[in-house]
Amino acid sequence: MDYELLCAQAKALAEEERWYVPLLANAAALLYDSMDDLNWAGFYLMRGGQLVLGPFVGKVACIHIPLGKGVCGAAAARDATQRVANVHEFPGHIACDDASNSEIVIPLHRNGEVVGVLDIDSPVLDRFDEADQEGLKAFARAIEDAIDFDD
Repeated sequence: MDYELLCAQAKALAEEERWYVPLLANAAALLYDSMDDLNWAGFYLMRGGQLVLGPFVGKVACIHIPLGKGVCGAAAARDATQRVANVHEFPGHIACDDASNSEIVIPLHRNGEVVGVLDIDSPVLDRFDEADQEGLKAFARAIEDAIDFDD
């Protein structure tokens, strides 16, 4: 996977529109179309002290995720990337799609605060490796630098 190209593409998406809705929608589609063996790619955004479903590509998903619950909630609460080889072994895993077997979640920031997460699921066990983690963190940073959350 060419993460350098993926980051450049994310930045290019923001050249036309920096508002979070279209930018995150296209970023989710870019990831879903660019990476192999995915069944969900998208974002959850902080609202009212919990994560709320944002733009994504994949099956219908959970709408609200409390901080500390599931992989997404753990990533947001700990402000740390969560790379899970087998989600069925993750304590408190929230199964929105029972076809998902592995997951990676990367926090998104604004002014040093967690404002959401990038969430990617795969039906393949242990789908994400260290190179994916570093590349997707760079992708998340590119999105953070470009995004405008203001209305």
